[in-house]
Order: sequence, then structure tokens, then C-alpha cells
Amino acid sequence: MKFVYEMPEEMLRETKKTGQVERLCYDTRTYEAEDDHVLHKGAWVYLPYGYDGTEKYNILYLLHGGGVNEDWWFKMFPETVRIVDNMIADGLCRPCIIVTPTYYRGEEADRDADYITEHFCHELRRDLIPAAEKAFSTWAGGDVSEENLVRTRGHRGFAGLSLGSMTTYRAALYNNFDLFSWYGPFSGCCGPNGDHDREVKRIRETLAEGERRGLSLDYLFCCNGDQDIAYAEHRDIMERAARECPQLKQGVNYDFFTIPGGVHDMKAWQLDLYHALQIFFAG
Repeated sequence: MKFVYEMPEEMLRETKKTGQVERLCYDTRTYEAEDDHVLHKGAWVYLPYGYDGTEKYNILYLLHGGGVNEDWWFKMFPETVRIVDNMIADGLCRPCIIVTPTYYRGEEADRDADYITEHFCHELRRDLIPAAEKAFSTWAGGDVSEENLVRTRGHRGFAGLSLGSMTTYRAALYNNFDLFSWYGPFSGCCGPNGDHDREVKRIRETLAEGERRGLSLDYLFCCNGDQDIAYAEHRDIMERAARECPQLKQGVNYDFFTIPGGVHDMKAWQLDLYHALQIFFAG
């Protein structure tokens, strides 16, 4: 695949082969000790043009950044839908389902970024994935038992921007590596005050444990603009991780895509998604 640094104009054109964005509602008990405490949440789900409930689709869970919500990718920036539609129509990526949830709950704890990025892993595993993959036709085939979700991890990816990029590492990579094999952290790993040593250690231990269990990494596609506020920390951590993790093989299952002049904005993140979808679920 050839990397580009501006979104190709043809990805923004009108197309008759348009996918649909539907609402997914689900309940979670993740955040309270009491079994009867239910939090009602929602996500948006992109279904590709010609979606057929008898077919099996790969699925990408795609997170927003801090201070917004699940509306970000598809409702606040509807051109994201057009980009994905055109990519599928032009054969640049396979038809896939994309789920855009939120880690927010409207509570005081939402102000704690470390809490959010660490604890979303439980909701993701217990509530969101089962709800999405019962409702829509994925490789899980409606069987959302843990055993089957692990078996079908090669058809499941997770990506996110900014605080969602941190969550990609913490909720999906470190804590749910048995459920995902494709990862797209767009803009950052631990934030400006994070512990780089700790993050490198967690990456190293996650990949080593995965290898021990026979769980391979299909791709870790890291992205950042070189003028992005999250660039320096992300680059440092991943350069160190690439040296210390024999499981990371440049150009085979790992890349760090840098946008020259790229900053912390949606233009860069849509470009990151454009590249990630050409890599994910290949083979």
C-alpha cells in the first residue's frame, strides 16, 4: 500500500453505493457493584452498502477523543461515511461493519482520563461486543460466548483517536488482546504526563503473553502527525517497543504512519482511518 498525506478527492465524491448508519442501544452493569444498576448506552453502527444478514462481516470498533461522544465519527463528520463508502466501492477495503461507541457515562468519573481508558475494557468485553455481534452479522455468527469471540478475533479490530487512541492501547490491546488482532491507535499512547517505561513494558508483556497463548498480532497500525501534540510521546514509546518486542515486525504486522505537518485534528484522523482500512482484515 502506498501512503498518501492528503485524502484523495475521489474519496469525498458522491456515490450511489451508500452504507447505512444505525443506532445500537445496549445496557451495561460494568461500573457499579450492585447487579441491579443498569446504565443505558448507545453507539452508531455503519453497515456497508448491500449489507446482507446472511453474510459474515469483519467489524471495527472505532472511538472518539476527549470531550465529545459517539456522534463524532459519523454524525458530526458525515463525510467519514462517504470516505468508507467510496473505499468499499473502489475495492480499497473489504465491506465491514464499524461501531462507534463512547466511554463516557455522564458521571464525575468521566473527568478522570486514566480511569476511562483503563475501565472501558470491561464494558467493551461484557456488554458492547456481545450487543453488537448479536445484532449484526459478523464472523461470530451471533454466538457471543467468550470462547467463540476469542476464536473469531482475527475478524475484529479496534481503533481510536486521541483519548480513544489511549483507550485502544489500554482497553483493547492490554486487556482484551484475546478478542482483537487489529489495532489502530491514532494520536498518542499515554498522554503528556504518562509513564513511557510502563507503557513499553505493557506492550512487551501483552505481546509476549499473546505469543505464549498462540494469539498472534495481525497488525498494530500507529498514526500521528509530526506537528500533533501527542506525537513525541507516541513516537518515543513505539520506537522503544519496536526495539524490545520481537513480535513487532515493521511492514509485516507493525507500522508507525507519520503525516508531515499533520496536527491533532479530524483531517489527520480520517486519513489515518483511510490507511488503516486498507490494512485491516487483509489476507
